[in-house]
Amino acid sequence: MRILVVEDNDMLLESIIQLLQDDYDVDSTTKGDEALYLAEQDIYDAIILDVMLPEINGFEIIKYLREHKVNTPVLFLTARDSVEDRVRGLSLGGDDYIVKPFQSQELKARIVAILRRSSSLTLDQTLCYKGIVIDNSKKQVTVDNEVIPFTIKQYELLEYIIQNKDQILTREQIYDRIWGFDSETTIGIVEVYIHQLRKKLQKSGYGKDIQTVRGIGYMLTDK
Repeated sequence: MRILVVEDNDMLLESIIQLLQDDYDVDSTTKGDEALYLAEQDIYDAIILDVMLPEINGFEIIKYLREHKVNTPVLFLTARDSVEDRVRGLSLGGDDYIVKPFQSQELKARIVAILRRSSSLTLDQTLCYKGIVIDNSKKQVTVDNEVIPFTIKQYELLEYIIQNKDQILTREQIYDRIWGFDSETTIGIVEVYIHQLRKKLQKSGYGKDIQTVRGIGYMLTDK
């Protein structure tokens, strides 16, 4: 799972990254305009968003995202603890609100909570599609009750398309989500890994559900 952290305090940003990087892929920025660009790509499972940012603040960012149908869960992070600010953030489409300073375990728990509410995780941290079960706590894939070995990128790709079943994912979205904006590989790697997934799922018959949307990307569906 990939999380975007937006915080203009360098020391706090680094501590949040260190806190989360064992459990998630983490992208980060200290700038509001860059945060808006990254969030608009719609490739994140959750966004941790500081309210007070240079150039464009967190409230303006979420307002823009929700108006443009980007529904990524947002956890606001702020030093301002007024009721008015909390109400404003939630009314604009925020999912939760945590006030600085905070305990690391509380932040992690709130992230898990908004992921569950958005259906990115079930209560037992699994994702399911037909007979495919992804156990996020073990990083393990079971297909029709048989454990199937996957590489890290194969696992992340399968997880991403299951999270977005019945939705078209562009090649660019997949590439940015799985390999990242600063990857040195080319976008052609997406087709290679889609082929690998289909091959691994061929025995169960689920490989055919990863459908090519010509000229756009891919979609996991049985329709």
